Amino acid sequence: MPRERRLLRHDELLITCEHGGNRIPPRYRAAFASAARALASHQGYDPGALALAREFARRLAAPLVYSTTSRLLIELNSSLWHARCFSRYAQRLPNALRSEVVERYYRPYRDQVKAHVARGLQRGKRVVHLSCHSFTPRLAGVVRHADIGLLFDPARAAEARLCAAWAARLARAGVHVRRNYPYKGTADGLTTDLRAGFGRRYLGIEIEVNQRFPKGDADRWRRLRRLLIVTFREAL
Repeated sequence: MPRERRLLRHDELLITCEHGGNRIPPRYRAAFASAARALASHQGYDPGALALAREFARRLAAPLVYSTTSRLLIELNSSLWHARCFSRYAQRLPNALRSEVVERYYRPYRDQVKAHVARGLQRGKRVVHLSCHSFTPRLAGVVRHADIGLLFDPARAAEARLCAAWAARLARAGVHVRRNYPYKGTADGLTTDLRAGFGRRYLGIEIEVNQRFPKGDADRWRRLRRLLIVTFREAL
């Protein structure tokens, strides 16, 4: 499938993936000696999210910012003040090493994303930021009933319209879509921070894919990725 051209000349697309891998750099591994199971699970990374982000970026000729450092070292999708920013394993690190992690991994990632948004806005564009994630089908014994979740701020009309149009197209294709599920789009996170910093010409959308797709049949997962990209492009 060739690269797709963006439909709207006034849109600048940005694709990100905050939880693309479960790597722990050697310098910090001593604190994660007992974390092998957690690192291999949804706690350590978002299975399938990076494959989806890469395909979105390639098909839509959009810039991609991603991380393969585990969220258990530092949660790039949280504010530094949030309790989930450092996992129970990362909290074993001395204060100096935790500060080093912030400077080596957290701030450069956030700064790179912000720079892309700022450049798009400076060019007079509307920046549409799609942050790619996946969610575990069952959490704490509770089954999550959705194939896809679209997270956005309902108070921002452009985000709400885009997600409504995208969800409608996916639903017609037989995909079970829920909006602001399994998390709220207004909860603390990268898109929330960017909305506050960049105003209404920034649209921050998070897509959450049920991990049963990337962990299941490869052809079905490939078809879903293609459908997500085609319907997103149409919704724009």
